[in-house]
Amino acid sequence: MKIRPLNKSDYPQWRDLWDQYLVFYKHTLEEAQTQLTFERLLDAHHGLHALVMEHEEKVIGFTHSSFTHSTWSENQELYLEDLFVDPAYRGMGAATALIEAVAQFAAEQGAKRMYWQTLKDNETAQRLYNSLADKTQILIYEKYL
Repeated sequence: MKIRPLNKSDYPQWRDLWDQYLVFYKHTLEEAQTQLTFERLLDAHHGLHALVMEHEEKVIGFTHSSFTHSTWSENQELYLEDLFVDPAYRGMGAATALIEAVAQFAAEQGAKRMYWQTLKDNETAQRLYNSLADKTQILIYEKYL
């Protein structure tokens, strides 16, 4: 398995995984938003970062992340917004490798902290995350505008 930055030619395989990711989260996006997301992921000046994992020249997983500024830290922190591995390749260490690759990228950029979130009933993901990071006591609130 190989982890590398997303590139333009990955679109068909990324799109298949992205659609599965959205189904998992029971979410739909307008086609224009999906296209904009992919364009932003490729734009080095936009601030989103994307990694993909390949197995035998097939993209089997991705991460999307961005840096945030913090009032509590001199350095930026990295927010891992999206992580998805093709269900056919789960249990092989792909998600762990992707998280560790993002952590290495964050550290190389000077970040001292990386964070992410998952659904409170996603017990499978939480078992993995509990082995890689500390679960915080922070609750997230959101208000749609």
